[in-house]
Amino acid sequence: MTKFNTRLVHGTPLNDNNTGAINPPVYTTSTFEFPNAESDVRWDYSRSGNPTREFLEKQVADLEEGAAAFAFSSGLAAIHGTLTIFAPGDHIIVGDTVYGGTWRLINGYFAKHGLSFTAVDTRDLAAVETAIQPNTKAIYFETFTNPLLHVTDVRKIAALAKKHDLLTIVDNTFLTPYLQQPLTLGADIVLHSATKYLGGHSDLVAGIVVTKTAELGAQIYFAQNGLGGVLSPRDAELVRRGIETLAVRMDREDANAQAIAEFFHDSEAATVVHYPGLPDDPDHAVAASETNGYGAVLSVELAPTIDASRFVDELKLFRLAVSLGSVSSLAELPYTMTHAELPVADRLAVGITPQLVRLAVGLEDIDDLLGDIKQALAKAEK
Repeated sequence: MTKFNTRLVHGTPLNDNNTGAINPPVYTTSTFEFPNAESDVRWDYSRSGNPTREFLEKQVADLEEGAAAFAFSSGLAAIHGTLTIFAPGDHIIVGDTVYGGTWRLINGYFAKHGLSFTAVDTRDLAAVETAIQPNTKAIYFETFTNPLLHVTDVRKIAALAKKHDLLTIVDNTFLTPYLQQPLTLGADIVLHSATKYLGGHSDLVAGIVVTKTAELGAQIYFAQNGLGGVLSPRDAELVRRGIETLAVRMDREDANAQAIAEFFHDSEAATVVHYPGLPDDPDHAVAASETNGYGAVLSVELAPTIDASRFVDELKLFRLAVSLGSVSSLAELPYTMTHAELPVADRLAVGITPQLVRLAVGLEDIDDLLGDIKQALAKAEK
C-alpha cells in the first residue's frame, strides 16, 4: 500500500489489535500494566506514549515522508515544543505575516526568554540572507501565509538554510501533506495545526510536528514528554478519522475556493484577490511548481464601496468565525479578529487592512456559496 490515498485510509498498523476491529482501538488509559518488575515495556504512561496517539503520529510522519511525528494538544503547543529546541541567545528568522498566535508566542514569550527574531518577507531570498546573523539557527515560515496567501519557495529557502547550516521550519497547515510535502523539498521540520484540514470538522484542537531526521525527532519528543502538552487519545482518533477523507474533502474545497477567487477577480466588489490559484497572482508560478493544488483559503480586499463588516455580518452560509479547514465555510476580518493582537502599524504594513476579508471555503454547493456572497455584497454596498 504505497499510494497516498491508500495511506490516508490505512495508516501504519501498530499490530496491537487482535480483535478484528476495522478501526484502531482508542486507549483511554493513563497508565499501562507491566508484565513484571524487570519488563522493558513499549508504553508505560500516556503522556510519554499512547498507542492511539502513536498510530496518528506514524501515519502523519509517513504522509510527510519524515522520520518521526509528534501530536500535541494544539497547533500553538506544537510550535512551542518546536521552538524549545533552541537556546537563549539563538536567533530565528520568521516570515513577516505569520499567524497571529505565532506572533504572540514568539514576541510575548520566547523573546522574553532569550530568543531573538527577525521578521522578513521569506519570498525575498536576498532579504532573508541579509537577515542571517552569526547566532541564527533557523528560518521559520508558512507555506501559504495567513491571511495574505503569500507563497514562499521552499526549495530555495531550504537550500539557503543549508548553505548557512540553518534549520528550515515550515508551517504546512494550509496545504497539508496532500498538497505539499516540504520535507521532500529540503525542509527539516514541518508543523500542522491539525485542528484545521487534518481533523477537518471543527470538533477538536490539535497540533503535529514532523521531523526529517530521528535526531531532531528526539529533541521534539523531549519537549512533548517534558512539557506534557500531548494530544488526548480521543482527539487523536478524531484526527485519524479526519485524515481518512482528507483528499476528497480538499478536492471539493479547493475547487470551490478557485471558483470564488475567480468570481471576485472579475468583480468590481474587490480591488485585490489573494489566491495563488489565479494565473495573475504574483506567487502563482512558485505555487504551481511546488504544490499539488492551491488550498481552500483566499482573502479579498473589498472595494471602498463595500462595508466589509456589514458584508461578513450579512453572510448566511459562511459562518463568522476564526479558524479554517472545516467542512463548512467560514469568513472573518483578520484586522479585527485573527490578527488583532498585532500592532496596528504592523497590520497595515503587511497589508492587513480593515477591508480585508478571509474566506475559508468548505464543502457546500458552489452555487449556494456564490449566491450567499452576492446577496451579502448587495446588502453591504455603501
